[in-house]
Amino acid sequence: MIRKPIITVLGHVDSGKTSILDAIRGTAVSKKEAGGITQHIGATEVPIALVKNLAGKLLEKYKFNLVIQGLLFIDTPGHEAFTNLRKRGGSIADLAILVVDINKGLEKQTIEAIDILRGFKTPFIVVANKVDNIKGWQPCEGAITDSLKDQHPNVLVELDKKIYELVGQLHSHGFVSERFDNVKDFTKEISIIPASAKKREGLPEILLFLAGLSQRYLEKKLQAHDSENAKGTVLEVKDEKGIGKTIDVILYEGKLTVGEEIVVGGKNGAIETRVRALLEPKPVSERKNNSDIFRSVKEVFSAAGVKVSAPGLDEALAGAP
Repeated sequence: MIRKPIITVLGHVDSGKTSILDAIRGTAVSKKEAGGITQHIGATEVPIALVKNLAGKLLEKYKFNLVIQGLLFIDTPGHEAFTNLRKRGGSIADLAILVVDINKGLEKQTIEAIDILRGFKTPFIVVANKVDNIKGWQPCEGAITDSLKDQHPNVLVELDKKIYELVGQLHSHGFVSERFDNVKDFTKEISIIPASAKKREGLPEILLFLAGLSQRYLEKKLQAHDSENAKGTVLEVKDEKGIGKTIDVILYEGKLTVGEEIVVGGKNGAIETRVRALLEPKPVSERKNNSDIFRSVKEVFSAAGVKVSAPGLDEALAGAP
């Protein structure tokens, strides 16, 4: 089985990285017929049915035969968290979205994010956000491929100018990139996808390219074996009312079961304990009140986000394996 790739979103503080995630969630909610998104602990799962539904004819154009189950987005964007998680031994993201404000190009935090991605050899796509701020742009929700057909030639010239400024900036940092529809070799060129989170333009291409590229080039890495020991990374350590100290975990390998013995990185060394309970968020429609958030499950398969309750987690460390 090929597990869901884990995706993180990076970018400068005002580039719109949170808006991109919100737009993906919003699209999923409005396209209920494709199967809704699932909220995990610290992550959002977009089912592959939704990706296929949004992509439509683009699937044939780019010849992506999608067999992965979906995409798992980490909900805590921000390169500080990403760096700490990676440095403390949690290899967490398979792929990344680097969000750039198309009108500003690479900024200080974008360059920091690029250095992180290079250091950990994490493949990424670039989302050139805020195309709706280009003078004369005619917004059109959906595929950017369709939106480009509706733009005035002068607007397209301005768009290309901004994209090739970005290509030049990325080249100065050692990366070969190209607008997504001009990429000849996805293994050597980074795809730049023009988009607008605000107007929900370009989301089909973003989701399709993440799914297609992860499947095409990360297939070995994404092979899931339920018999393997669980491996994951602690996103947060929390006190839950009536439960006590818990850890929010992104599970990226194997299967985790209630009663299983686990080892967690702590402030003063390894914590050996046993899983008391595994908790997942209930769908909003199933919640009776504000405190009725979680449901207990017996086992969890990668890739997923889950809350783990176990004795002795007081000194567990966010970012630890």
